[in-house]
Amino acid sequence: MIIGHWHTAFTVSDINRTVKFYTELLNFEVVHSQRQNNEYTRKFVGYEDADLEAVMLKISGHDAGRSGHVLELNQYYAPKGEKLDVKTCNVGAAHLALLVDDIFETYEFLISNGVEFKSPPVSIQAGRNQGGYTCYFLDPDGITLEIVQPPNKELGK
Repeated sequence: MIIGHWHTAFTVSDINRTVKFYTELLNFEVVHSQRQNNEYTRKFVGYEDADLEAVMLKISGHDAGRSGHVLELNQYYAPKGEKLDVKTCNVGAAHLALLVDDIFETYEFLISNGVEFKSPPVSIQAGRNQGGYTCYFLDPDGITLEIVQPPNKELGK
């Protein structure tokens, strides 16, 4: 029986660049990092020659649950991977949605730091989040991220 969420993970091309993006622009902090070049990892990921760097992050100032982290970033040194087309419409593409308290301020901050957005904040017109705002943006590898400002009632306002 599944009882919770442990973390979400993305494979990235440059671990240092990506960690910098998440920590300096998105309010994440590193809680652990490790080089995984061992038998356990090779068995776990299913690659006989697996050698990767793993960095675990949490959102600064917020509970990360039992695992202590909400996001894991991995860079494979072996086997060498290839860049996939991670457009949001492609089967298998994923995105991570992040909660914000002021989407317009967050959007302006990220834009001023060169982050690529698919649109400015959009008013949610229907469904359970009607009255909130949302928009998609891209991390350094083109992985889709989302910022969401739920309706005021959801933020306790």
